[in-house]
Amino acid sequence: MTKQIKVKDLLIGGGAPVSVQSMTTTKTTDAKATLAQIERLAEAGCDLVRVALNTPLALDSFQEICERSPLPVVADIHYDPRLALAAIDRGADKIRLNPGNVKDSLKEEIALSAKAKGVPIRIGVNLGSLDPQLEAQYGRTSTAMVYSALQEVKTFDRYGFGDLCISVKASDPKICYDAYKTLHSACAFPLHLGVTEAGAGEDCLAKSYSVLGGLLLEGIGDTIRISMTDDPVKEVAAGLNLLRSLGLRRDYVNVVACPMCGRTEYDIRPIYLALKEAVKEIRHPLNVAVMGCPLNGIGEGKDADFGVALGAKGGILFAHGKQLGEVAHQDVLPSLMALIEEAIHG
Repeated sequence: MTKQIKVKDLLIGGGAPVSVQSMTTTKTTDAKATLAQIERLAEAGCDLVRVALNTPLALDSFQEICERSPLPVVADIHYDPRLALAAIDRGADKIRLNPGNVKDSLKEEIALSAKAKGVPIRIGVNLGSLDPQLEAQYGRTSTAMVYSALQEVKTFDRYGFGDLCISVKASDPKICYDAYKTLHSACAFPLHLGVTEAGAGEDCLAKSYSVLGGLLLEGIGDTIRISMTDDPVKEVAAGLNLLRSLGLRRDYVNVVACPMCGRTEYDIRPIYLALKEAVKEIRHPLNVAVMGCPLNGIGEGKDADFGVALGAKGGILFAHGKQLGEVAHQDVLPSLMALIEEAIHG
């Protein structure tokens, strides 16, 4: 189990639920627009938000954002370590430093200030911005990223600071996966998982899910971001979908459906999609199955709380593999919803 850190009221690591985070795309100097985007992220289920802080001109608006944000705010510092000190003073709940870009000159002061204010730090290593000496020695490899992260851990340890979270991101899924696996074996700090520069749509999801899903199934990872070239609200939806598919979030109605095949007597897709839409706002852990074969659909769906096995003449409702009765096609959706409502409200 990893060490636990606290970001405002959010616990990360140490057995806490895996959290979902995103990053604003607005200009931080525009506090109104940034806060509006953070509100949308919070409504979508985001747990933590990162805000770019790359100019002193944004400090006043950054402070306003921290004061009014419904989510804990991470200050993203890339080049100017003085902005990290200013962010801590202005109310940041967490700091993100890229060791390839932020040099050691002010790190002792940053560590002491962060420790005094109870502000954790994320060591955010990116393959694209490695320290030139490490890149020269190890190449653009997972080994170089891990060494960079551990070198930074030692730096902060010298200053008595240990409230750290670490990420080692790359756009190459294999390098990214190997880096996190190695880092997990080498330290006990909570890990922020993500594949950087993953693009958008199916490309992004394929890369991100292949890495993050595999790691999370092995118990590796404490907080995640699905980095997407798109509206950040979509990042949150993708992150929640991943955690729910892995059983790491049980706060929704999970609708499963069998694949279509030659045995299918009725097109189950419209009922599946309608049911998904009907339950999308329900925050209650239930499994519901929409099966396309009355012969073995009930047995295949016996792990579900409720389900229906559809045939040419109608469907058979069932609960935990036991038949409840027959239902006409047009009554399948209202019948399933009635079972769901009864399970929730009694």
